[in-house]
Amino acid sequence: MTDVSDGVLHTLFRSDQGGHEQVVLCQDRASGLKAVIALHSTALGPALGGTRFYPYASEEEAVADALNLARGMSYKNAMAGLDHGGGKAVIIGDPERIKTEELLLAYGRFVASLGGRYVTACDVGTYVADMDVVARECRWTTGRSPENGGAGDSSVLTSYGVYQGMRAAAQHLWGDPSLRDRKVGIAGVGKVGHHLVEHLRAEGAEVVITDVREDAVRRILDRHPEGVSAVADTETLIRTEGLDIYAPCALGSALNDATVPVLTARVVCGAANNQLAHPGVEKDLADRGILYAPDYVVNAGGVIQVADELHGFDFDRCKAKASKIFDTTLAIFARAKEDGIPPAAAADRIAEQRMAEARPLR
Repeated sequence: MTDVSDGVLHTLFRSDQGGHEQVVLCQDRASGLKAVIALHSTALGPALGGTRFYPYASEEEAVADALNLARGMSYKNAMAGLDHGGGKAVIIGDPERIKTEELLLAYGRFVASLGGRYVTACDVGTYVADMDVVARECRWTTGRSPENGGAGDSSVLTSYGVYQGMRAAAQHLWGDPSLRDRKVGIAGVGKVGHHLVEHLRAEGAEVVITDVREDAVRRILDRHPEGVSAVADTETLIRTEGLDIYAPCALGSALNDATVPVLTARVVCGAANNQLAHPGVEKDLADRGILYAPDYVVNAGGVIQVADELHGFDFDRCKAKASKIFDTTLAIFARAKEDGIPPAAAADRIAEQRMAEARPLR
């Protein structure tokens, strides 16, 4: 029998990263579905978080990812002021190969079986059209198309929230929220990153981009022949001279033992989830005088949008809520300075306080 002391059960029941309320393993042999639904907390309300569809190397890796992502959603939703706890689901497999209508419908039935304790939405590997299918079996589904009563693509408000986080960082560090003439490097110009470029160029910022997909880079450069340049890769981007802000908008663990020592930017503020590769990186950033805007705070525009969908989506109402990311980020920087801790730790304290003061969902 496998020793679980170093595995998933240890994480779930015995580690500081655990504390999850419920983990559901889902399998439908007919469609090939294998999925994990993790609920970290429902203290503030039904757990809300997206469904990731990814070809994990092992089932254990998939469970670990679901646990980590669900915990992050508890903190994100708390800091966004939402009446939702944190949850996340992962579907195991290559979506390009195994994603079918039958599989998504089977997944929807599993989410529905939780009776509203978990509300799902899009994430890596799932899209609006997929949520439309899931919603046929589960009414606790957001991120649907406008034609099916949803709000559509949430990347618009995700990028807007990151932009507000950048403005707050500029206010805190330079005494002025304007990003005009600031040099901003963006790693990843996909669904969120390309909208972020639009916000920055509209304000007059200089933008440097990179992406593993040449077509994504070309699309941006064709649209912005002036004020935007590209570099070969992220390694080059983070070393770019004169960079004021670095925005990781692709994969997690962008801030690690290799990247932090060579960062030229004074601020890190991006849309990627789980940017800190391990505990202690936030202190390394602070020791270098780099201001870090916690990822789960500034990228909350998308979850604000999908949460609003449950109440009858109103874009202006959502944008107003996402605008408050500016104030929330400033408050985190102030708390960090007051307590003598990095901003990531300050954000965690504020989120944990809100969850602790809430009554568990009954």
